[in-house]
Amino acid sequence: MAELLLQSIREKVSATDEELLICKSFFTPKKLKKKQFLLQEGDVCNRMTFVESGALFSYSTSAKGTQNVIQVAFEGWWISDLYSFFTQEPSTLNIEVLEDAELLMIDREQHEHLLARVPKYETYIRLLYQNAYIALQRRVESTLGLTAEEKYVRLLEQYPTILQRMPLHLVASYLGVTPETLSRIRKQISL
Repeated sequence: MAELLLQSIREKVSATDEELLICKSFFTPKKLKKKQFLLQEGDVCNRMTFVESGALFSYSTSAKGTQNVIQVAFEGWWISDLYSFFTQEPSTLNIEVLEDAELLMIDREQHEHLLARVPKYETYIRLLYQNAYIALQRRVESTLGLTAEEKYVRLLEQYPTILQRMPLHLVASYLGVTPETLSRIRKQISL
């Protein structure tokens, strides 16, 4: 296990085989089944997680009990509550397994040691944060400036298999629309 993680690092930085082995040694593998939680609201997020296989999603829950999907993570992606991870405050998010998953996790202390020990890993993480910030900014801009139809089309362009891997009510939540609105959009676009 860890082939996808090492490939992800190689794609962003030119790490040596020795550096990659050091990186791998800092991660702990974990398997979770569908509907299990990686993180629950109120817990402090003490680890960052790389998805080797499967899928997870993070969400907040409104006062009315509605799930608001924040992030989806498929193979080769990272998932965490970075706010809780860095501040050590209780998380406002849940991270749930969408498909049985094989994960690689690194806790805060190990992460800090690895950043200091392997400068290429630090560069890799910086690039991940940079890309995550850009993605977040695009998501906010689309939420504020795009119609529901435009958001749906953009989502399908970015993630063509998402409808096969994620229930429609969660896709609707991720887009910030009701399931009924998503159904109407899908019918209109398929005409």
